[in-house]
Amino acid sequence: MINTFQGILDAARDGGARKRIAVPSAKKRDLDLLSRAVKGGIAVPVIIGDGRAMEALVKKSPLASLKHEILDVGESGGALPEAIRLVREGRADILMQGGLDQKAFLGAVLDAKTGLRKGRLASYASVLQLMKRDKLILVTDTFVNNFPGAAEKQLILENAIGLAGLLGMGSLKIAALAAIEQVNPSISSTLDAAVLSKMSERKQFGNAVVEGPLDMDCALSTVAASRKGLKSEVTGNVDIYLVPEIETGYLLVQALVFFGRMKTAGVLLGTVKPVILNLPFVSGENRLVEIALASLMCGKGGGNNG
Repeated sequence: MINTFQGILDAARDGGARKRIAVPSAKKRDLDLLSRAVKGGIAVPVIIGDGRAMEALVKKSPLASLKHEILDVGESGGALPEAIRLVREGRADILMQGGLDQKAFLGAVLDAKTGLRKGRLASYASVLQLMKRDKLILVTDTFVNNFPGAAEKQLILENAIGLAGLLGMGSLKIAALAAIEQVNPSISSTLDAAVLSKMSERKQFGNAVVEGPLDMDCALSTVAASRKGLKSEVTGNVDIYLVPEIETGYLLVQALVFFGRMKTAGVLLGTVKPVILNLPFVSGENRLVEIALASLMCGKGGGNNG
């Protein structure tokens, strides 16, 4: 079982062949990060864009003396389609956002015909390392799906369960979060959580146990749960936190990082190959963990197991 960020890095280094990571229109900060990934034995970057501009940029970076490739596609507008094509055709294992606009990048990646989406829904999982003990937790969906309903939340959970399995988490305990711990027909998140909890009872998520609705104090504390009359093996020992909608998820992770000083990394799930985004609450140090995590997700066949 992998229970720290260092464990993710170690597992990626020990995973065999370095994964090829396609990076369209890379910026200096990307090259510095990629040089660390190469030195760490995790990845080999394929820089895609205007050949002369990319070569000039690489020469001024630590990557200049390390293994890398530059793919000239002329004007920068062709960088993203070519990067996606490389990944779709199996000539690259991982796609990184690079220096591209996030909205345009995600739109291309999630395009049903020409992008990398694997099934009906892609989602984003934030991985956080607890501070007082060696344990990783997942919070999802923290970026992609704005206001998912019960059907979408089922798919979001399935994506996250796949990632948790990759990290070696067994007998998963999942908290379906809502504003209150009681089912209230006027609050849709409590109804969604109750549906998912019932699905869990009927083993529709395998061995994972989904408890919900849970407010945050019941999810975190067995004492709080007991005070409110709740008895569950999930409370106080959660592996995956399923948030009701994107505002809650995004703000929760930001608060944990900026107020709680927790480490976080994340990856896009539900794509044919792993995709790494540039999110403001992921530090430069932990972006290397994202590359390592994506490398682990490639597996032997190079596919996204999430």
